[in-house]
Amino acid sequence: MKKLYIHPLPVRIWHWLNALGFLLLIATGVQIRYLDLFQVLSFRTAVVAHNYIGFALIANYFLWLGFYVFTDKITVYLPEMNAKKYFEDSWRQLKFYGYGIFLGEENPHHPTIYHKFNPLQIMMYQIIMLLFVPVLFASGLLLWDVQQFASIVNMVGGVRVVATVHVLMFIVFVGFLLMHLYLITLGHSRFAHIKAMITGYEEIHDKSKP
Repeated sequence: MKKLYIHPLPVRIWHWLNALGFLLLIATGVQIRYLDLFQVLSFRTAVVAHNYIGFALIANYFLWLGFYVFTDKITVYLPEMNAKKYFEDSWRQLKFYGYGIFLGEENPHHPTIYHKFNPLQIMMYQIIMLLFVPVLFASGLLLWDVQQFASIVNMVGGVRVVATVHVLMFIVFVGFLLMHLYLITLGHSRFAHIKAMITGYEEIHDKSKP
């Protein structure tokens, strides 16, 4: 076994702040949406907290974006440019997740400092971080002050459309969170990936050695 420093400190700080923020955003959002079912906080408190958390996550997002855009770590999100190799690698990874992992097969992806994500992770993170997160934040901003952004709200179809998009993004992120919680247990031990996101070091096991 060897240790590879894969998660820099800024990334780890961002990750845990982002995780906490999204959990609180989901909790307060559920409170706002389903106030008639249960009430942990008052409606006004939930709305105010939801708004502050949302703005904090927007700021955190731009810190994440700036870190990757202005450092050489951006390569972790760049896919293989050879289309044939990319689809072959993606298919191998898909087969591993589909049944190989249950047969004890080795993960076909071996992380490195500049290529820590497998092809499926790269695709998923690009969709999440470059499409769904901006849509979530944009719809949240429009709902935060409907009067100020009335022209934009009307242009996209009205408050109901914006609210529907925001709820759909909520569903997407809850699903992503559940999938993420499952995938982080697929290391050589159940908590290996969690430990790596705390220490920064991923433990790489060489199966050719006893």
